[in-house]
Amino acid sequence: MNKLTNEKRAQVIAALVEGNSIRSIVRMTGVAKNTIAKLLLDLGEVCTEFLNNSLVNLPATRVQCDEIWSFVGAKQKNVTPALRAKGHAGDIWTWVAMDADTKLICAWMVGPRDSVSAYSFIHDLQERLANRVQLTTDGNRLYLNAIDSAFKGEVDYAMLIKVYGNATDGKSRETFARYSPPVCLGCDSHAISGTPDIKHVSTSYVERQNLTMRMSMRRFTRLTNAFSKKLESHKAAIALHYMHYNFCRVHQSLRVTPAMAAGLADHVWEISELISLL
Repeated sequence: MNKLTNEKRAQVIAALVEGNSIRSIVRMTGVAKNTIAKLLLDLGEVCTEFLNNSLVNLPATRVQCDEIWSFVGAKQKNVTPALRAKGHAGDIWTWVAMDADTKLICAWMVGPRDSVSAYSFIHDLQERLANRVQLTTDGNRLYLNAIDSAFKGEVDYAMLIKVYGNATDGKSRETFARYSPPVCLGCDSHAISGTPDIKHVSTSYVERQNLTMRMSMRRFTRLTNAFSKKLESHKAAIALHYMHYNFCRVHQSLRVTPAMAAGLADHVWEISELISLL
């Protein structure tokens, strides 16, 4: 990696954040696969540190939380003892919180979908906020105790619970369940604590960001062999994605980056500025 020019590094990073796999980047740039992987790990580490230090005292008013599924090495049902011996293997979740007004990713955490992860994620989010917020999550009950513990009632919290149907659209039930999402028949809003404004009880923005994440990272694409093979690479790719999303990617509706909308930056970052973090 030390022999790469900054122009070649920029070319590799631009390809990564646009959703190309490492093997395709090898073919496009001629850079060795191990060199690309090392660059991703190094940049992911500095992006994590930069975001951890930057995302503080956030004056958000409406925050949405969600989780997005992926896996490392193999899906949970296919994990073998040999894979498990190499490190983490199986299902992994990314917990993410977004400011609904600025579209800024306020906090995220990679881990299992359990009460320990929920507790750590929500406590980290609470420490990054500068004031009382309206918080919306889906119907995942792991959030209940975590939010009560972290905010101690100083939050306007509501759950948005979606009601799904069983329509199969003429397909077999097995095929429909595997390749198509269930049909959403409606949503129920439930105020949990404080006085949340029902008009703003929504998880639409953070769910749309999760779609952007699936389209912008090859390792999140379903039904391919481009999934993460190591947890460290998975975390590095996520850190790079959120760094690029917050500081480099102009949001279509805002016409600025989320970091600019939140007052964390005064210009759109270039890929060269990401490289300068190294």
